[in-house]
Amino acid sequence: MQLAVSDQIKEKTARGEIDAASAERFTRFVDRCNRELMTHPVITDNRYCTWFAEGDLNRDNVRHFVVQFSVFSNLFLVAQLLKTINSGSLEGMRASKEILANEIGVIFNKPGASLGEVDDTDREGDPDLVSVEGTVDGGTFRFRAAHFEWLLRLGEKLDLGFNDMGKRRHGTPSTLFFCDQLAAIYGNEDPNIAEGASFAVENWAAAGFWKQLVAGLDAFKKREQPDLPLAFFTWHDRIEEQHADHVMDELEEVYFTDGFDEEKFIKGGKEMLAGVEAFWVGLNEQRIAAAFADS
Repeated sequence: MQLAVSDQIKEKTARGEIDAASAERFTRFVDRCNRELMTHPVITDNRYCTWFAEGDLNRDNVRHFVVQFSVFSNLFLVAQLLKTINSGSLEGMRASKEILANEIGVIFNKPGASLGEVDDTDREGDPDLVSVEGTVDGGTFRFRAAHFEWLLRLGEKLDLGFNDMGKRRHGTPSTLFFCDQLAAIYGNEDPNIAEGASFAVENWAAAGFWKQLVAGLDAFKKREQPDLPLAFFTWHDRIEEQHADHVMDELEEVYFTDGFDEEKFIKGGKEMLAGVEAFWVGLNEQRIAAAFADS
């Protein structure tokens, strides 16, 4: 997964909107991002997700995973609120609010669009509760559209109740480290560090781990739990496919913003990827330990 300077930057340089020296510096910066961020093992070699995608999951594996993911999903709200508060511009604040509001249950609104019928509400999501396009501005709030409530409905099928999921007390040390790093780095007061963390999170999310989770859960569902709702994971997979197309647009925008600090951006990205990695390594170590305990 390698980043490349877009044609848009080349066209702006050709028109004189960006001077040649600045374009060259940006090209070197993209190369640095490729070397120092895009090669991180949590992007290139997530061993837990590779194992998960094979589908050799038992009920305990799935329950543990769902609980830990619910802690991350719920505590992510704290990090996203901090990112909103600490945004360096009104545009940045609004972009952060889009994510936060959607997380808590505001459905994306696309004027003129009709959600219509879907063939598979489990995979595509109930059209009354989800959309992958538009903006929360003018969107409808529904309690059941909150992402955590999607996970609760999944948890119910695994005999997990509201008080079994999503709280700090349910998180392992590695999960809580990840959540705390999100708040500290992704939600950092310094926009350069926060932007680096955000860039890292977007590239981790776009690297394909959602598809691996869907593959593993789908295999488990077909084998053991036919009524397991997967919309939380399939929806995120669909939305991240769209985000992946905009990663370079966002990088180009932040790089040419006044006050951009390359070193802080890279620092934020590296530290955030280390936090993400801790989460998955923790899950992998826990599933291996459980397998040995059962043997």
